[in-house]
Amino acid sequence: MQAFTKLTAQVAPLDRANVDTDAIIPKQFLKSIRRAGFGPYLFDEWRYTDIGEPEMDCTNRPLQKDFVLNNPDYKEAKILLTRENFGCGSSREHAPWALEDYGFRAIIASSFADIFYNNCFKNGILPIVLSVELIEALFQEVSAGYQLSIDLEAQTITTPSGKEIAFTIDAARKYRLFNGLDDIALTLLQADKIKEYELERAKRAPWLFVEAN
Repeated sequence: MQAFTKLTAQVAPLDRANVDTDAIIPKQFLKSIRRAGFGPYLFDEWRYTDIGEPEMDCTNRPLQKDFVLNNPDYKEAKILLTRENFGCGSSREHAPWALEDYGFRAIIASSFADIFYNNCFKNGILPIVLSVELIEALFQEVSAGYQLSIDLEAQTITTPSGKEIAFTIDAARKYRLFNGLDDIALTLLQADKIKEYELERAKRAPWLFVEAN
């Protein structure tokens, strides 16, 4: 998993509340568990006028002209600004996979669905919770080329005018994301202790370790 330390990037404003995971990545794409390749289908029903299918080439698909990610001005965005209850609905991990594969490294909202929020940290995305008032202020400022600077260690967001906004984050989640540790990598930090346990267990219960003929 890619670590998150500092990021200065363009912001895409998705001015919608209660964006559910079926909107983030529609159900027909859940057949794949490869974790990669979902970016072209992110917000599929909002980005395109036709119906997307797995493995479909999106190069020449007809676009919804008024959707923010189809605006060339936001083509390089890596920060998504949105409203409350982002990521609600089902618990599909494909949603953060699609956001990360598209290129988003941070999402700023006034609230997130719990499971989606947790899945973001497991997949290298920083979800930041700010007050409704601060979210509204950012929406009033954002325009083409608007960038924010995010410092995870300092837990701050800096606007183009130099205004610094502090955000809170759970220490354990911060550690994992800052160091690029997904569930497997976090477990492997204890590899020596795991090996010691297995050796001791083999002494206490050797019959469990006898290979079948």
